[in-house]
Amino acid sequence: MPDSASKTSLTFNDVKDAQKRIAATIARTPTISNVALSRLTEAEIIIKLENLQAIGSFKERGAANRMALLTPEERRRGVITVSAGNHAQGVGRQASLLGMEATIVMPRFTPATKVAATQSWGARVVLAGENFDEAVKTAEKIRQEEGQTLIHPFNDPAVIAGQGTCALEMIEDAPDLDAIVVPVGGGGLMAGFVTVLKELSPKTKLYGVQVEGYSPLGAYPEPLRSVPGGSTIAEGIAVVQPGHHCLDVIGENLDGVFVVNELQVESAITTLAEKARQVGEGAGATPLAAILANHDFFKGRKVGFPISGGNINARILAHVILRSLLREGRILRLIFQIPDRPGLLAAISEKIGSYGGNIIEVSHHRLFAAPSVQTAELVVMIEARDTEHALEIERELSRHYHVERD
Repeated sequence: MPDSASKTSLTFNDVKDAQKRIAATIARTPTISNVALSRLTEAEIIIKLENLQAIGSFKERGAANRMALLTPEERRRGVITVSAGNHAQGVGRQASLLGMEATIVMPRFTPATKVAATQSWGARVVLAGENFDEAVKTAEKIRQEEGQTLIHPFNDPAVIAGQGTCALEMIEDAPDLDAIVVPVGGGGLMAGFVTVLKELSPKTKLYGVQVEGYSPLGAYPEPLRSVPGGSTIAEGIAVVQPGHHCLDVIGENLDGVFVVNELQVESAITTLAEKARQVGEGAGATPLAAILANHDFFKGRKVGFPISGGNINARILAHVILRSLLREGRILRLIFQIPDRPGLLAAISEKIGSYGGNIIEVSHHRLFAAPSVQTAELVVMIEARDTEHALEIERELSRHYHVERD
């Protein structure tokens, strides 16, 4: 890992100065204890609610600090950045507050909801390239032609100092944490936490978490490794390599890096919604995914983590929750082969209700799926209280009908 002492210079005072600069436009989000998550993990869980920021993410902290340092001439020329998500909205909002122009280059695949959210702050959005790297090339071409100042999503000391204000607030509100778990993509948030913890809480263990397809730090403290990339629910940390400024600051200051898979992240999103009553996007849920996947490691400790963002599409959130419930067995999808006669569907529905099951969806097939013209296939999705209740419902229904679990 890089030697932070010989390269990028970032001090605790830089973070303190950033805190003063951004105080007027950035919320001091709550740092709270969560009983439900604590009972589930058998650790004392403290969460920092960055999903409650105006743009739903910590990202605006760094953008706000960097943009507060612009010269009058730079403000006149405007700013440009590349982002497919939270940083784009942060730059857009700060530009609108400062009365300046902002150009956001976003890859063409960016969901329409994120494009619209960025445009709502008055930013000019340019869709270009199939991925982040291709979008960067377009942004550089525009910058050279029009003269804007680049506001990098993470690889900028002023941006890192802004992200560090999240850590500063968390330690001020919860000074006796045994450990903190932080998502790592470009590394700006983690570099901010490193800077603050070295000064205020050096005994607190600091762990990173990355998702499988984007885990260049997965062998930490060994050198960066190449990663396959690909689709991920944690797109907010889908970065092939952290920024060199971020790595300089991080150095050898972490106590470890956890790597979680897609299903673990989905389950953590569901757990945040169900147990903590908080909406977390994929990247924002990765710390909880790491804690849940390493139960014995964190058991009995006081552990904090930021819900770094809550910007998840409502349809995706609904699908993630349903998939998690299916995997946990709390939603059953049962296939009945039944005689094709009137009243049988109503009888089955009544029996499911008598067992305490809640019918979510019913699909009745006569023409193609059924093995005989005299039979029908009935597919019923049922919600149960827990896994044992689901098994009880399936067991009771099997006593009366030919039932298979899908």
